[in-house]
Amino acid sequence: MADIKSSVLEIIKDGNLDYKQKRHFLASIAESSVDYPEISPEADAAMHNKIICDLFEGNAPYRPRYVLPDYEKALKRGVKYLELEPPSDLDEAINFLSILYQHVPSITGYTVSLGNIDKLLMPYIGELSEEQIYKKIKLFWRYIDRTLPDAFVHANIGPEDNVIARNILRVERELKQVVPNLTLKYDSELTSESILTDAVNTVFETAKPHIANHKMISDDFGTEYGVVSCYNSLKIGGGSHTLVRLNLKKISELHIGDIDTFLNYTLTDYCNLTLEVIEARIRFLVEETRYYDTDFLAKEGIVSLDNFSAMFGFFGLAECVNILIGRKNSNLKYGHDDEANKLGLLILEKMRQVIDAKHLPYCEGNGGKAFLHAQSGIDTDIEETAGARIPIGEEPDLYSHINAVAPLHYLFNGGVSDIFHFDETAKRNPKAITDIIKVSFRKGMRMFTFNLADSEFIRITGYLVRRSDLKDFRIEGSRYGTTQFGANTMDNDSVDERSQKRIMSVENTPVTY
Repeated sequence: MADIKSSVLEIIKDGNLDYKQKRHFLASIAESSVDYPEISPEADAAMHNKIICDLFEGNAPYRPRYVLPDYEKALKRGVKYLELEPPSDLDEAINFLSILYQHVPSITGYTVSLGNIDKLLMPYIGELSEEQIYKKIKLFWRYIDRTLPDAFVHANIGPEDNVIARNILRVERELKQVVPNLTLKYDSELTSESILTDAVNTVFETAKPHIANHKMISDDFGTEYGVVSCYNSLKIGGGSHTLVRLNLKKISELHIGDIDTFLNYTLTDYCNLTLEVIEARIRFLVEETRYYDTDFLAKEGIVSLDNFSAMFGFFGLAECVNILIGRKNSNLKYGHDDEANKLGLLILEKMRQVIDAKHLPYCEGNGGKAFLHAQSGIDTDIEETAGARIPIGEEPDLYSHINAVAPLHYLFNGGVSDIFHFDETAKRNPKAITDIIKVSFRKGMRMFTFNLADSEFIRITGYLVRRSDLKDFRIEGSRYGTTQFGANTMDNDSVDERSQKRIMSVENTPVTY
């Protein structure tokens, strides 16, 4: 109790936190003061030793980690709980969504899903001119940034080219906001070359959008999916109960024996312990707090328990491979050598096999299975590389980088990320970037994310922070809750030191230097 009181006072007295941020952290302390859902002593020990991490979701889950409302259904039917009638024009549709966003829960305290914005708003544009649409989108975008100040808030556009998507990209370049995070769904048969180029030019200014391989993700979900938070792909009208991750570096350090023993015993055992924690959290959420029986989103069919699953995350693959393979050949490294890369694939295939063999309750959104997710890291990760990425500063040349990671992406139905860092030469040749994106998708990449080395925006794990916000944060705080995570990550890691890829304006030849 003394520790709880001390933590509460520390938050209350923190002058760098605003009222809502203090309230959020105080609620987290309260939630974590109760007993954890019942798990075995082995699973509890793995969590205590930071081998398994629940990403600070709290001991008593009372809302899903990620909720992706079916906003299209809500717009068509209205929302009784909020006394919202179906809208009839663009102003009413934007107002409708603006209100509904304030009532969608997530682990962050803000909705992580704004939906496929262009698809949602296109039916309401009527006879409006493009300039009229632009003004309304600009006001809407400013409203989102000011009322949902969290960089995990995520909007989707595409795959079709349309006036809403175009104006969102235009507004992004003008406002240069941290919020919302943004993804363009790309499909070679549906997405125009023009809007892909427009998106690339927007990345040069704001480090977003991500570019998603729509065909690949649709194979896992159908077309009704959303990319939310960092790179998490989930069903619209559903989401993820929880996200629990496994530290592969730590279990490789604990392992004694050969690689086959690691795969069949050590890895398998810890995967099963992680699944045990996931199941315990799901059962508490569904059966004890009864979120899906009581929340208006579920009652009105805007979300459905049948569309939810859970996420099995991991991190530290690079270190795991290097430790295991280093015991027989210390010169081989993940991301650089075929044997090391093949071992990484073996580890992930074994994980996916174990995950798919376990039927989890209330996970019909993925046929009773958890989604495998290459978790993109948190601010306390110091010795482990995010997900399946190559360690920062050790990335090979661009083509070798793509060839090393692309073969892994088919496994990650829950999402994956690799970040490519280009120097300013890329701005002179956006076509080279669009070609690289298309080639990477043909090679099997699920998501392509890049930014410029000298950008005002720094991509931390999957979310963005502005350099100017980081500069003032330690003194003045920030209205963005994610700025604190970004500042801590910058202190603990070298996210701004990714190897830069250079695009030659004449030769169109990517190289690393």
